[in-house]
Amino acid sequence: MRPRFLAVVIAVLMALTVGARPAAASTGGTPDGNTHPNVGLVLFYQPDGRFRCSATLISPTVMLTAAHCTDGDLGRVLVDFRSVVANQPPTGYPAAADPAAGYTQAEIEGAGFLSGTAFTHPAYSHFTDLDNWNDVGVVVLDHPVTTIAPATLATVPTLDAIGQNNLRHTLFTAVGYGTEVRKPDSGPQKPTPMNYPLIRRYVDMPGQKLTPQILQTNGNEHDVFGTGGTCFGDSGGPVFYQGEIVAVTSYGYTDNCRYLGGYQRVDIAVTQDWINSFL
Repeated sequence: MRPRFLAVVIAVLMALTVGARPAAASTGGTPDGNTHPNVGLVLFYQPDGRFRCSATLISPTVMLTAAHCTDGDLGRVLVDFRSVVANQPPTGYPAAADPAAGYTQAEIEGAGFLSGTAFTHPAYSHFTDLDNWNDVGVVVLDHPVTTIAPATLATVPTLDAIGQNNLRHTLFTAVGYGTEVRKPDSGPQKPTPMNYPLIRRYVDMPGQKLTPQILQTNGNEHDVFGTGGTCFGDSGGPVFYQGEIVAVTSYGYTDNCRYLGGYQRVDIAVTQDWINSFL
């Protein structure tokens, strides 16, 4: 993780590397199978390593994700829609010939994956301005996807109609390729984010707080209303409400991905107008 993220929050901000460092699923949750086929894993190089996030197909050529998953990306982005990437290592993902330049389209497509180019919301505040978070990015694919139906963005401002008092009784579904938090097979039995299996999962989370920029939820698998929360690698993945995307996974508060999670709203004009410019 990079210091500018750690200064704000610990958990979900940065997708972890696939390979050399612990890979970054969710706390609790359900293996997705083919429930959300338009949610994919995105893999990319930045100056300090190779990282992964989650993203959603919202048009044949556009993937929606978080700004911290696109800001500073080098070269092309690898996109993988498989629900199960690997139950144990290796992942099968190629390494870039020149990590300092990132992936090329030829490297990605030669390995059998989709490639695209990352773009970051121009008003992304790098988590320094709570009133102007704007943690939204897109990946524009080099070739359209014609075999998967894109997801739909919620209209502006869908979440405001729920109201703060009703959030606790409203469930939101997050989807992504994050780490699974569980007790290790040996050693101290503290629930810990685990590298594998690397699969797509979904969780249902009750709302907790709503601001003009952020939806916050309770991400505890023991919550009587929900089934879990998001963790490392879920960053950029969608949050659905009534079948439409209202937010993307942005941040968390603990190093074991327990309890509260924060999600960048995409049902607001400042983010949705920019997203729509790519559609």
